[in-house]
Amino acid sequence: MKHTINAIGFAVRDMGLMVEFYRDVMGFDLQWDGGAFAAARQRNGGYFNLYQRPDESGFLSPLTYPAGINGAVQITCDIDNPADVDLEYARLLQAGATAIIPPTTWPWGMRSFFVADPEGNQIEILAHV
Repeated sequence: MKHTINAIGFAVRDMGLMVEFYRDVMGFDLQWDGGAFAAARQRNGGYFNLYQRPDESGFLSPLTYPAGINGAVQITCDIDNPADVDLEYARLLQAGATAIIPPTTWPWGMRSFFVADPEGNQIEILAHV
């Protein structure tokens, strides 16, 4: 049986802050009714979701969450123009992202950078050169 990923989600502490970041800063078309779940359909048909972390008494109580910058998972977003990579890096830092790796041109034909969102989830922004 083959599986296809149709959604990626982040468990977040502060839904309002994270919806604002991904909607207003990253430009995702997040659908959110103020509750514990938000979703944004991506151009490729998949979804990017945010959901409220359950408290310790919830049905997902065996789960633990990373502290600081989450190096285990990242989302990657493409932009069209390699010249815009540096501008986007500066814009995201100004909007509250945390620097991880500054804009770099890699030998495999990409220019990218890595930042963390306000809760420490890793984001890569890249353009092919």
